[in-house]
Amino acid sequence: MGEIYTTETFSVSKSVFRLISRVKTEALAALDQALASDPEVSALEVSAAQYVIIATLAEQEASSSTQLCKSFSYDAGAMTRMVDRLEAKGLIQRRRCTDDRRLVNLELTEAGKSLFPKMKALSMQVQNRFLRGFSKDEVRELERYLARILENV
Repeated sequence: MGEIYTTETFSVSKSVFRLISRVKTEALAALDQALASDPEVSALEVSAAQYVIIATLAEQEASSSTQLCKSFSYDAGAMTRMVDRLEAKGLIQRRRCTDDRRLVNLELTEAGKSLFPKMKALSMQVQNRFLRGFSKDEVRELERYLARILENV
């Protein structure tokens, strides 16, 4: 296949990456606002970025800081600070791996497990608002397209 963009057709403001970036920025801001609007969640000052880590651990898509860094393209220092904050809030905990004491796994605490469903519901509300006007088939197609972009990375 040929190149998608050429110097004649490329516009930064209309490019796929710019649009994805804008959607991500708007989605995180909307999720931050939704989380802040809930008394229980806002009492712990959980941000959208922190919610994503909690959700990833809750859905067992990662179990260590290293895996989270790879999943979100965060540097180790930034991830350590995020994990420290979530641990200080009592939502996650570090556990040494019993098979290999060099490894430290992350897991939700009981407080994190009990708060996750509420945060997930808020996240779904935000996503449903952003996807208003799309059919379920269109959303599945969009998910496939975005997954294909990630396969090219």
